[in-house]
Amino acid sequence: MNAVTQFPHTEKYARCIQLSKNVHWEIDAHVIRGRSFDTAKKYLPDGLSLLGDVQGLSEAERRFASQIQGRTYANIFGLVERYITAKMVEIGSEHSLGDQTALEAMLRFSQEELKHQVLFRRIEDMMAAVMPKGYCFDIDSNSVAAAVLGKSHWAVLLLTLHIELFVQKHYRESIEPDPQLSELFKDVFLYHWKDECQHVLLDELEVKRHDRTLSLEERDRGVDDFIALVAAVDGILQVQAKADASYFAAQCGRTLSGGEVDTMAKHFLGAYRWQYILSGADHPRFRSILGGLINPDQAKRIEAAVAGLR
Repeated sequence: MNAVTQFPHTEKYARCIQLSKNVHWEIDAHVIRGRSFDTAKKYLPDGLSLLGDVQGLSEAERRFASQIQGRTYANIFGLVERYITAKMVEIGSEHSLGDQTALEAMLRFSQEELKHQVLFRRIEDMMAAVMPKGYCFDIDSNSVAAAVLGKSHWAVLLLTLHIELFVQKHYRESIEPDPQLSELFKDVFLYHWKDECQHVLLDELEVKRHDRTLSLEERDRGVDDFIALVAAVDGILQVQAKADASYFAAQCGRTLSGGEVDTMAKHFLGAYRWQYILSGADHPRFRSILGGLINPDQAKRIEAAVAGLR
């Protein structure tokens, strides 16, 4: 006789599977469609690049700066998809002898993250073909993934939730409504957003499932790990902001003073911190979920860490 075990969230996992099937897409057939990037268009919108705050740039320079930021935006996502894929495979194994619907949902999640990695590698190659030589994104995905995965399960799941919530915010509030962007760039993040809409539901299910197993001390260590991960992300952004400012200075078509290069580096860093840290930390859903998991003292520690980046 076969026993039938009831799991509390099977229907929610099933909904994520159906959503995944509904929005399934292929890189060439749906996203790229034989197109190339148009350097006459902006890539990243002003709401994310924050270039409206920078004085003294020509229209062409603003467009080029948006393209540099757009290229880095895609590369950062390619970077984080590596650890996310590995973590979702790990989580899937936790369901392997349990809720088979949850297992299927997590396997689909992993497969979609693998597809995103392929997409963002393609996008980097395509941008490299049309933009000036000299761009540098010298960050090893495997090393970063290993460092992230070395932190507590709770902290890694929370970071993933944070990322996938700001993906939705960025697309809906900044990328989708901007008519001046490259259509190909918009489509890359349209289809990426479609997947992340169900991924964030799984993130929430998994972080809450894991949180229920923790002692007070384990959760407190998770808070420390999350703060350390935010600091590590900021370290990556600092390095890339300097590299991108140097690339802009070398290829913008005029000679910039040292002060102007420093100003651009500070601007890029401020924009990158908004994109990858602050827009997620301020997301109402993230704040609500996090607030339901931690105590006031832990909340103050996280707020203090984020406040130093504003």
